[in-house]
Amino acid sequence: MRTAARVTAAAVLAATLAAATACAAGPEGGAPAGAVAPASPALTSPALTSPTPASPAVASPASASLASVPAALSFTGKTLDGTAFDAAALAGRPVVLWFWAPWCATCASQAWTVAEIAPIYRDTVPIVGVAGLGEQKAMKSFVAEFDLGGTTQIDDRAGALWRRFKVAEQSTFVVLDRTGRVVHQGFLDGEALTRQVETLARG
Repeated sequence: MRTAARVTAAAVLAATLAAATACAAGPEGGAPAGAVAPASPALTSPALTSPTPASPAVASPASASLASVPAALSFTGKTLDGTAFDAAALAGRPVVLWFWAPWCATCASQAWTVAEIAPIYRDTVPIVGVAGLGEQKAMKSFVAEFDLGGTTQIDDRAGALWRRFKVAEQSTFVVLDRTGRVVHQGFLDGEALTRQVETLARG
């Protein structure tokens, strides 16, 4: 009788232990029942677990344009009407700099051509006058007489730009291509100037 009771007690104990073990093991054989097993590292998307690397800094249009300004156009000044002028704004385009003096007869003969073609090519090949070797009043009279009011005219009475470009006489045209390289420096009559500007505009 005592032996049968021991066998029964042992069987109950074994059944209890088996039940306890079954409750402790989840679907993955280790997680508690009802718990969600953590995702396997191999199946985890890196884009979701690691921070997105910062995008490289992109230069602003302003800094990019400053970086691309050629040395030939790295100057400022004032126009005859007192407006501030920054040649850097012309970078990326061919440019014609016309060095003239108000008393120069050759300059006067070229002024008509400049007045005619400058407005046509204003956006593609800007022509910028650089007035020197005279008084401001005479320079302004020259601009009015030859209808050059629609063309930028820099007041260079101090001769800073004349020295910068090594201009020794008037009338001199300094022609820059779109990279700022000097492709012509010297005299151009009206026809030659027109051909030069047309060629630059096409290129």
